[in-house]
Amino acid sequence: MNSHISESSTSTMMEEIARVVDYQQGWATVEVELKSACNHCASSENCGTSTIAKAFSVQTQRFSLPSDKTCHVGDLLKIGLPESVIIKAAALVYLLPLFGLFLCALVGQMLAAGVGLSTNGFAMAFGAVGALVAWFIGKHFAAQLEADATPVIIAYLGQEVGIISAGH
Repeated sequence: MNSHISESSTSTMMEEIARVVDYQQGWATVEVELKSACNHCASSENCGTSTIAKAFSVQTQRFSLPSDKTCHVGDLLKIGLPESVIIKAAALVYLLPLFGLFLCALVGQMLAAGVGLSTNGFAMAFGAVGALVAWFIGKHFAAQLEADATPVIIAYLGQEVGIISAGH
């Protein structure tokens, strides 16, 4: 049994379809289109956010994965990344700045009260700086976490229907 498939059954995976753009010595280089969450609900025709999302071009991400089977250019693969990686990265980027905001606002308020200055102004200034610093720290660790997480091949889907290989 493919070891990549057995890994996917033990944890919840975020799944995406990737297209093979190169294959060499057990490594498949794949390309994944990064899509916006917009355009997928029933209101997308009448939604301003959807209109803005459509205006920007679709981005692609390219990376290499180990493959147990030989792949050909144009093959489609279902790949997965553990949801825990996405959730941890999101928590670092969203929750850490909130923590920095509240903690530094409290420190600013206590310092201002000790010196006898306006506590609100200091709390806001320290809070903004704390949130910004915590956001940069969270972004750094989230990028490192995502770089360390390797997507796995869940299924080999073959060629896309309607695609004719150049060699045939």
